[in-house]
Amino acid sequence: MSFYIQSLFIAIPIFSILIIIEWIVSKNVKIKINRSADVISSLSSGMSNITKDSLKLSVVLVSYGWLTEHLTIYKLEPIWLAVGLAFVVQDFTGYWMHRLNHRVNIFWNRHVIHHSSEEFNLSCALRQSISETIHFSALLMIPAALLGIPKSIFSILAPIHLFMQFWYHTRLINKMGWLEKIIVTPSHHRVHHAINPEYIDRNYGQILIVWDKIFGSFQPELENIEPVYGILRPAKTWNPILINFKHLWQLIQDAYHTQNIWDKFRIWFMPTGWRPKDIKLKFPLHIIEDPYKQKKYHTNLSTSLTIWSFFQQFIGMVFMFHFFYILHQQDPITNYFYGIFIIIHIFSFTSAMDQNKYSIIAELIKLFFSISLIYTYSFTWFGLKGINIYLIIFYLIISLLITTYFFSKNKINLKPS
Repeated sequence: MSFYIQSLFIAIPIFSILIIIEWIVSKNVKIKINRSADVISSLSSGMSNITKDSLKLSVVLVSYGWLTEHLTIYKLEPIWLAVGLAFVVQDFTGYWMHRLNHRVNIFWNRHVIHHSSEEFNLSCALRQSISETIHFSALLMIPAALLGIPKSIFSILAPIHLFMQFWYHTRLINKMGWLEKIIVTPSHHRVHHAINPEYIDRNYGQILIVWDKIFGSFQPELENIEPVYGILRPAKTWNPILINFKHLWQLIQDAYHTQNIWDKFRIWFMPTGWRPKDIKLKFPLHIIEDPYKQKKYHTNLSTSLTIWSFFQQFIGMVFMFHFFYILHQQDPITNYFYGIFIIIHIFSFTSAMDQNKYSIIAELIKLFFSISLIYTYSFTWFGLKGINIYLIIFYLIISLLITTYFFSKNKINLKPS
């Protein structure tokens, strides 16, 4: 089991506890920072991301291991110095990749999910991409490769560096004095997630804020300008699978419809949000012009549907942890099947929160896909046998029936009186 997978068994429970604590504290101090559907959407996004990452569904154009094999000219010692420099290189690389994701049209698709929440809380830190499939960040790590810093250090450092970015996604911590000059704080990151003209596309730092100050992208949080969160083209869905590819789908449509051949090519590499002139006129999009008039996405979910959605999220987590536990005991194809099941599950219950008919279709696909897997693998479920199989089949049927019930009920309630 890889260090990354092992660390998830520790990180996920800790993150869950902190999210609950933040929610309780926010109610006590009377600051509304959470909406149930938004939290579920964030949690399911995190679940889809780590499922995808565990399957290693990505293409590495240049690996760090290859760089160390071909470029090392001196092996840095001692180990503590190598780790320290590796951290600096990791953070420097993170800053520039983060900035690139914000500033280039095609790369924004890799990051839009993280900014899609119109709230700002610890759960939205878990909104991570499943559309980031091509990796080339090692090109920015050449200084470490020249000094022979082993890739094993980055294999351990990378997930730790990622998890260290969780804590500052909160509105409950104000400015932190002298630390504001060195590290990324909640105040800095509130600015980064804001769509106010004064704040947008600022503070790309991940752990150290000094990169923003060096490269001119720093913006402090202003007392008289409260951040407004989200994206300028609102996602208008709780479904993280759809959010992950919504921007890409828009680029594909624009590239197809524009009459200008040059625009068909350059649209992918222009600044984020750029569209050909003929497309902007013919196919206008809703863009938030005034953040202070933002209308947050909302669906009228009953208490029972909200509870059911949290339950579906919990069931998804159970399946996911089982998947992680057996990941290295199965062949890749079998793992892909399990990963597909989890993604379908997420698509289903988040579509139900959107009150979208796709939830029923996804439930039917989930049922028949699962039954096919159970039959194909001789009445087993990825190593589980006996009564566990009957429990899984029972759950799949109940899931379809209850999802159908909620959709039918909501459809009736939405009819004009």
